[in-house]
Amino acid sequence: MIIDGTESSLRAYLKTLPPVDEVGAHARAAMLATRSIKTTSKSWAIDMAISMVDLTTLEGADTPGKIGTLCAKAVRPDAMDATVPSVGAVCVYNDMVKIARTKLDAIGGTSIPVAAVATAFPSGRASFAVKAQDTKDAIDAGAAEIDMVIDRGAFLSGRYGEVFEEISQIKEICGDKAHLKVILETGELVTLDNVRKASYLAMLAGADFIKTSTGKISPAATSPVVLVMLEAVRDYYSLTKTRIGVKPAGGIRNTKDAIKQLVLVNEVAGPEWLTPKLFRIGASALLNDLLLQRMKMRDGFYAGPSYVTLD
Repeated sequence: MIIDGTESSLRAYLKTLPPVDEVGAHARAAMLATRSIKTTSKSWAIDMAISMVDLTTLEGADTPGKIGTLCAKAVRPDAMDATVPSVGAVCVYNDMVKIARTKLDAIGGTSIPVAAVATAFPSGRASFAVKAQDTKDAIDAGAAEIDMVIDRGAFLSGRYGEVFEEISQIKEICGDKAHLKVILETGELVTLDNVRKASYLAMLAGADFIKTSTGKISPAATSPVVLVMLEAVRDYYSLTKTRIGVKPAGGIRNTKDAIKQLVLVNEVAGPEWLTPKLFRIGASALLNDLLLQRMKMRDGFYAGPSYVTLD
């Protein structure tokens, strides 16, 4: 089937996708959530989860000082233990990108990318000219990853060509300077069928990652939603031999939640996706719990809450 980005070709392709068995998806996600892992595997899983965290602050009250502290934590999550891996990325608003990039470079974090939320995040309610400039500004400031939001209104109205074209044009702006992570805002998509359709639409348009949520809408990264998105990237790889990443964001707050995500990745998409290059977790408070659990496994007791920096 030829997919040329026109409304008719996209509609025809999306109609070929099998419907999601909602009951089955919820049941499988619940079953996988019961999986337990051994102590040695848990140590590996905690370190893997730390390396996958997009350490995020997206508040109107963000300051250069807060961004600097966040970057220091991204490079050395535990200042007393150099064996703790650095995080996957630092995710901030556009106006904080240059500050984050400068700080990371100054403290040995040159390998940690700065991700910028763009395209009128979180609502996506702006003209394309504004969204395009938003993206260009972020890349010019040093962002190596762009987290864009889709126009959910257009998608829910069935204007798939409009959504496809917008993603394609943002991808063109990113070029080889930045990876594009497309936020579906699954809490507003209503059904798992829509999650699957939006996932394919984003991948067809050039997304490097598909991301569940902005973190501003509930529900966010539920297990059934992540399962459907992982199935989508797995099946898309079977069709195209191109691996697309997945980023759940919103509601993943503790080590138990993070390990459930890793089990989902391994069992649904496959072990090839167990890398920060193909799986990220958008979070702020999660890192603290991962560090406390890691200390417990290392020392046999929990450190006081003041041992980790408060976010």
